[in-house]
Amino acid sequence: MQPTDIAGYINTHFPALEPSLREAIARIGTLREVPAGETLMRSGQFLKSTMLVAEGRIRIYREGGEGGEIFMYDLEPGSACALSMICAASARESKVMGKAETDAVVIMLPIEAMEQLMREHKSWYRFVVESYRSRFEELLEVLDSVAFHSMDERLQIYLAKQSAKLGSRELKLTHQEIAADLNSSREVISRLLKKMEQRGLISLRRNAVEIKYSV
Repeated sequence: MQPTDIAGYINTHFPALEPSLREAIARIGTLREVPAGETLMRSGQFLKSTMLVAEGRIRIYREGGEGGEIFMYDLEPGSACALSMICAASARESKVMGKAETDAVVIMLPIEAMEQLMREHKSWYRFVVESYRSRFEELLEVLDSVAFHSMDERLQIYLAKQSAKLGSRELKLTHQEIAADLNSSREVISRLLKKMEQRGLISLRRNAVEIKYSV
């Protein structure tokens, strides 16, 4: 059975946090249920809280000036949005968009509590630093992918990573969703997917892709 209160989620997904910190988060945090597709934060928005993911998956995107967007990284249970921590703590507007890929539950922590948690709990400091490090490494992977790989290579790497994250070779993704994540067009992605299918690397189904190569 899934936890239904903050303490349950914290104890399940954030066990590395010291007991006194978990108690503090349970006391000051609030639970928010987020349906799939809902936007939690937008570019240009001033954030009043940061979030810890308790259930589901949140996708973080960088939005372009003309409405385009590029996928940056996923947030899963046990993780936090490092960029929202930075923006909330420094009272700066968000530079990214966060959207629920699945139904999700997040723990919202008010920005006024951040400094106190940092000062009073060493494990919170370590957790924040580790969140920064993990997100930075993921951003480097995105940069490397764009700078050093062709689009067909990026597509193959992307599908392999999605399969590993979901623990399934069948990915319920539309061509448009893949194109949005790779900052490409649906036509380009459809053409590349068809070529991969002809090479025996994948099988295409309605709104789904089955991976046949090693991941």
